[in-house]
Amino acid sequence: MKTKEPTIINQGLEDEMEVWGYRPCVWKMILVGVGTVCSGGLLLLLLYWLPEWGVKGTCTHTSLRDAHTLLLRTTDEFSRWFRAKVHVMLAPGREPFDSLDRMSTAPLPNGAGDYGISAAHDEHHGKYEAPVQVPHIETILYFTHHSTKYYWNDMMQNFEFYIGLEDVKVSCASIHSDHSAGLSKTLQDYRRLFFGENEITVRVPSLFKLLIKEVLNPFYIFQLFSVILWSAEDYYYYATAIVFMSVISIATSLYTIKKQYVMLHDMVATHSVVRVSVCRGNKEIEQAMSTDLVPGDVIIVPANGMVMPCDAVLIHGTCIVNESMLTGESVPVTKTSLPSSGEDAAWTYSTEEHKRHTLFCGTHVIQTRFYAGELVEAVVVRTGFSTEKGQLVRSILHPKPADFKLYRDAYLFLLCLVGVAGIGFIYTIVLSIMKKVPAKTIIIESLDIITITVPPALPAAMTAGIVYAQRRLKRVGIFCISPQRINMCGQLNLVCFDKTGTLTEDGLDLWGVQMVEDGSFSPPEADAAEDSLVNSAFVACMATCHSLTKIEGELSGDPLDLKMFSATGWILEEPTEEETTLHNPIMPTVVRPPKQSIPEANQNNPLTQNMELNQLPSCEIGIVRQFPFSSTLQRMSVVVRRLGEKHMDAYLKGAPEVVASLCKQHTVPQSFTETLETYTKQGFRVIALAHRQLESKLSWHKVQSLSRDLLETNLEFLGLIIMQNKIKEETASVLRELRQANIRTLMVTGDNMMTAISVARDCGMIRAHERVIIAEAAPPKDFQPASITWHYTENPVQTKDNQSVEMNLEDGVYARQEQSYHFAVTGRAFAVITEHFPQVLQKLALRATVFARMAPDQKTQLVEVLQSIDYTVGMCGDGANDCGALKRAHCGISLSELEASVASPFTSSTANISCVPNLIREGRAALITSFCVFKFMALYSIIQYLSVTLLYSILSNLGDFQFLFIDIAIILIIAFTMSLNPAWKELVWRRPPSSLISGPLLFSVLTQIITCLIFQVLAFLLVRQQSWYETWTPQSDACNASRSGLSHGLNVTSPHDHKNIKNYENTTLFYVSSFQYLAVAIVFSKGKPFRQPSYRNWPFMLSCIALYTFLLFIMLYPVRAIDNFLEIVCVPHDWRITLVIIVIVNAAVSFILEEANQHWASSFLSWLFCQTNKPPRVLYMHLALELQDNTDWPPRPSTVTYASNPQSRLSAPL
Repeated sequence: MKTKEPTIINQGLEDEMEVWGYRPCVWKMILVGVGTVCSGGLLLLLLYWLPEWGVKGTCTHTSLRDAHTLLLRTTDEFSRWFRAKVHVMLAPGREPFDSLDRMSTAPLPNGAGDYGISAAHDEHHGKYEAPVQVPHIETILYFTHHSTKYYWNDMMQNFEFYIGLEDVKVSCASIHSDHSAGLSKTLQDYRRLFFGENEITVRVPSLFKLLIKEVLNPFYIFQLFSVILWSAEDYYYYATAIVFMSVISIATSLYTIKKQYVMLHDMVATHSVVRVSVCRGNKEIEQAMSTDLVPGDVIIVPANGMVMPCDAVLIHGTCIVNESMLTGESVPVTKTSLPSSGEDAAWTYSTEEHKRHTLFCGTHVIQTRFYAGELVEAVVVRTGFSTEKGQLVRSILHPKPADFKLYRDAYLFLLCLVGVAGIGFIYTIVLSIMKKVPAKTIIIESLDIITITVPPALPAAMTAGIVYAQRRLKRVGIFCISPQRINMCGQLNLVCFDKTGTLTEDGLDLWGVQMVEDGSFSPPEADAAEDSLVNSAFVACMATCHSLTKIEGELSGDPLDLKMFSATGWILEEPTEEETTLHNPIMPTVVRPPKQSIPEANQNNPLTQNMELNQLPSCEIGIVRQFPFSSTLQRMSVVVRRLGEKHMDAYLKGAPEVVASLCKQHTVPQSFTETLETYTKQGFRVIALAHRQLESKLSWHKVQSLSRDLLETNLEFLGLIIMQNKIKEETASVLRELRQANIRTLMVTGDNMMTAISVARDCGMIRAHERVIIAEAAPPKDFQPASITWHYTENPVQTKDNQSVEMNLEDGVYARQEQSYHFAVTGRAFAVITEHFPQVLQKLALRATVFARMAPDQKTQLVEVLQSIDYTVGMCGDGANDCGALKRAHCGISLSELEASVASPFTSSTANISCVPNLIREGRAALITSFCVFKFMALYSIIQYLSVTLLYSILSNLGDFQFLFIDIAIILIIAFTMSLNPAWKELVWRRPPSSLISGPLLFSVLTQIITCLIFQVLAFLLVRQQSWYETWTPQSDACNASRSGLSHGLNVTSPHDHKNIKNYENTTLFYVSSFQYLAVAIVFSKGKPFRQPSYRNWPFMLSCIALYTFLLFIMLYPVRAIDNFLEIVCVPHDWRITLVIIVIVNAAVSFILEEANQHWASSFLSWLFCQTNKPPRVLYMHLALELQDNTDWPPRPSTVTYASNPQSRLSAPL
C-alpha cells in the first residue's frame, strides 16, 4: 500500500496531530476474523494494543472527506496512535456563527419553526433520517477525540474545532455593539449543536469497563498465559498464588483509578449546573439552566455572586473574583468591563490578553459592583471543555506520558530478558528432542522458561518505591498529583525560582516615600500618614490607586495594595445596594482620611482658621473607574472625583521606568535614574506614582467609555514608594545547599532588574566576587538591525582581576578555571533575543541567572529553552503567574496552602523553598530504589532461569512449593521491603544515574549474573562428584546413620515422582539459589549517598535475617515436615557444610564485585573501550566546552552584537 502524506490538525498547537482517512475493507476483515480464530483471540488483542495495526489491518486508505474511521498520530516525541469514528450530523448551517435568517423564514410543512433544529438534534443523538421537507439542511461530518469535537471544513479540506466567540475574531467594540443584546432561543439551540451542552462531563466508567481495560493490559495477559501453563504442569499452588496476587493488584488498581475519577467528577460537578439569568435579543430576561448556554449568550451576574459555569467577558459592571481554583492564588481579583471605545476597543478580543475583563469557569464571583439601574452583564465566550477549567480537566483526563529515560530503558531491559528467554526456549526444545521427551512436555517446559524469565511481580515492585516516597513527601507537607514525576525530581540539575512570595516574603513593608516638588526629589519620608500630607496628590494616589475591596467587613486584595493603603491610614467605604440606588451619581467606592485628620490638616492654615468645618476642602474621594493592573503593561490606573470638585483626576501607579515614560518630561526629576538605581541596588521594590487632572467637561458616562491609552498619557510625576521585600530566612541556606549539590539556580521574576540582581546577591544566588553582565536588546528600527548591548555592573565587593572559581560540570569530568560571571536578561530583551538571536539564546541560557520583568508566557518559554539544551528543569513558584512554567517544567512545585493545586505536579503547604531540597532528596531516593528493585528483579529471574535450565538438563525442575517459597517468601517480601529506605539527609554533589542502559549498571548486573552462574554450575557439578551420589529414589539414603530414619520416613508414593522433582541436584540448587536471591538483594540495596543505609531499614533487615536463619536452619538441621513440603531430599551433613561454604564465598564475591564496580567500573570501561575523551552527551555541556576556548565570550563591556552579524563588534562608548 502506497503511503499518503498525512493531513495536520491543530497545527502549531500543543496537541498537534497527523490524520489519515480509512474506510472498512471486507476482505481484510474476513482475514482478521480467520486469524483471530486461529490464534485463539491473540490477533484481536494485538490489534487492540496497536491501534495503527487495527485500522490498517481492517480498512483501506481513503480521503478524509470519505473516511469512516480516522487514524491519528501525535507529532510530539511520543508519537502516540489513536483511532476515531467519523459521525454525521444534520444542521441548518455549516458553521456555528452562520446567520439563520433563511431557516427562520423557510416555510415548513408541519408549521414547526424549529423543525430543522429538532431534526439536527435527533441526528446528534444517533438517528440519521434526511428531512427532505427542509431544503437547506446541511450534512456535517465530525469526530470526537479527548473530549473535543472536530468538524469537517470543505474550504480547508480538513477537520477543525470550535473554541467559542474568539473563532470569529471579534473586536472589543463589536462585542459591545453586536453581541451585548443576547441570542434568540432558536439561535441558541442552533449553536448548541456545534458546542454541545455547557458541561464539563467527567464520566466515571463502570467497574466492568475499567476491569476489562485493566485485564487487557499486556502484562495481565502474559500472567493469564503463565497461569494456564502452570496449571497444565499441575503447579496449582503457584498458579493460585499468582492469581491471588494479580487479583489484589487489579483490585487495588481499579480502586485507585475509580477513586481518582470520582474525585475529579466531584471537583468538576460542584456548582457546574446552576440556574442563570439569560438576556434574549428582545431585552427579555429569562431563567435557564447553565447547561443551555452557548457562546454569544448574555448572562446576568447576580449581586451576591456565583460560581461561573462558563468563560464570559464582562460588558457592564465590575466583579470581585476568587480565582484560586485556577491559579492557586487566593487573593481576590477585580474584573472590570471590557473597553467599548478608544484604541483598546479596536483590539481583537482574546481571553489571554483580556483576562482582567474575563470571568473564568469555576472561579467564584464574590460580589459585584454596579450603578443604579444597571445590571452586571457578561457575554459567554467559551463553554464546556473549551473553557480554562475544561482545558485543565482535559489535561488531567488525558495527560501526556511522562518521558523519562528510566521507563524507556526498562522496556529495553525486558526485551533483553525476552531474548535470554528465547535462548532458553530453543535450548529446552533441542535438549528435549535429543532425550526423546514427549511432545506435550516439550511444549510446556519450553514455554515455561519464558514465564520464568519475565517476573510477574515486577510492575508492583517498581511502583512500591514511588508510593513510599509519595507517603514520605506527604508527611513533610508536599502533595503530589503526578507520582511518576517523583523519579524525575531525582535528576534535577537546574531549578528556576520566582522571586516575590518564593525567595522573598509575600508581603512588602513600606520603607518610605520620596515625593517630587518642583521637578526634583524631596528627602525620603518614612510615614505617609502625616497630617501635612493628607491633601497631597501623592497620598490621594496611594489611597485610591488600588483594587482593594471589602469582603465581610475586611479589606481584601493584593498584598502590595493592602500595605500601600494601610500606610496612608485612610478608610475605604463601599456603599450598600440601597445607597447606590438612591444616589445615582455617587461612586461605588469611597476613600477618606480618619475624621480627626481633616481639621488638623488645616489647623495652622490662616486661610482656613476662621472657616466653618463644612467649608473646609473635602478629602473624601470617590473611585469612578478602575483600569486594573496588567502584568503586560506593568501599571494600573484609576479615575477619581474628590467630593465637591467639578473635575475628575486620574492617578496611576506602576513600574518606575514605565510611569516615567508616560509623564511630561519636565515633571520627572533629572536624578530619576540615579535615585531609582540607588534603591533597586539595595534590593528595594520601587513603585512610581503619577497624576493628571482631567477636563471638567468629562462626564461620568464618558469616563466609562474612555480609552486607557488616552488617559494614561501627559501625566505629572508624583514620586516613588519604596517597599522593602525581605528575603525569607530559609532562602539563603536552601540555595547554598542546592549549589553545593551541583544544582544550578536561577531567578525568574516580574520585578525590576536591579532589584532582582540585588536579591540574587543577598540570597547567595550570585556571590559577592561574581560579575553580572546585563544583556539589553533592542528590536529592529529604522533600517537598523536588532542589537544586544552588553553592560557590566559594578561589583559591590572589589576583587582581583585574576580571581577565578572552578566550574563543576556534571560528575566532575570537565572542570576548568574561568572568570566568574552571570548574565541578567529582561523580558523585553528575552523576546528580542528569542526572535532575532537564536544562536545567542542557548549561550545566554547557559550562564544567565537573573530574568527580570518576565511575563507569565515568557517564563514558560524560558523553561522550554533550558529543556532544549538538556537541562532537567525544576520550577518553584507561588502558583499565580507561574502556572504555565510549573506545568512545563520536569518538576513544578507550587507554594500554596491548598492541599493539591491542579496548577503543578507538586504542591507544598510550607510557604518557603525548603521543600525543594526535600523533593530532590526523595526523588533521588525513589530513583535509586527503582534501579535497585529493577536490578534485583532482573537477577531474580536470571537466577531462577539458570536453576531451571540446569535442572532441565537432567529432565528435572523446581517443585511447585519451591517456586512458591522463592516467589512469595523471598522475592515479594524482599522487593517490597528493600524500597523502604528513607532518603539520605543531605543533598550530595553527585546525581544518581538516569539510565538503566549505562555501562556501570549493566556491568554490575552482568558480573552478578556470571557469579551466580559460576556458583550454581559449581554446586551442580560438585554434587554429582560426591561418593554418595546416585540417582535418587524414595528408598535412597545418602544421609549418615544417625539421620537414616528421616530418609525412610519420606513419602514413598510421592505424586511428583514422574516429574523428577526430588533429587540431589534439585535440593542443592534450591539451597544455593535461595541464598543467591538474598545476597544480590543486600548487595543491590544501596544506602548512602542517596538513601539511608539498609541497616536503618528495619523491615528489610528483619526479613533478611529471618530468611537467612530459616534457610540455614533447614539446611543444617532438616525438619521432615518442611522437607516434604518443599520437596527437598536429605543429603549428608558434610555436603551441607560444603554448601554453607559455597554460599558464603558466593556472597563475599558478589559483595566485592559490586564494591569494585561502584568505585572503578566507569574508569575501567572508559579505558577498555578507549573512550577516555568521549564528548559529553548533554547539549549544555557541549556548549560549555565550546565557550571554554572562545575568546570572544563573554562579550566585552560596552559591546554591541547585531542580528545581521553573529560576531560582536565594539560600539561607541555607551
